[in-house]
Amino acid sequence: MSKTARNKPWVTALTLACWALAAWLLYPLINLDRVDMSNVKATLYRSALGLTLLIIFCGKTLFDLIYPWVHSKKLPRLNAALLILYAIGLSGGIVFMIIRMAALAMKNRSGGFLF
Repeated sequence: MSKTARNKPWVTALTLACWALAAWLLYPLINLDRVDMSNVKATLYRSALGLTLLIIFCGKTLFDLIYPWVHSKKLPRLNAALLILYAIGLSGGIVFMIIRMAALAMKNRSGGFLF
């Protein structure tokens, strides 16, 4: 985070609020056993919105990682290493959530067309 962003607590609050929103949207996929099969369509739409937020976070992380190198600025090695680990973890979470969404969609296939 840049010095100007650190001086603005609302940026940190907005980021934490977006993460909390993504966690709330993706919560049904984590507890897949508790999903009510009567409203699977709404759960999948909710999960797709949460997944979209995760993809935006991943894109922002990759931008934060690549932007300093494009403009010949020095990025500390620890910062770069932590951003790479964060991006890998976030990508793994995205893949995991996509697999869970597919499992939920296939679980409902026996009941007819989902959409």
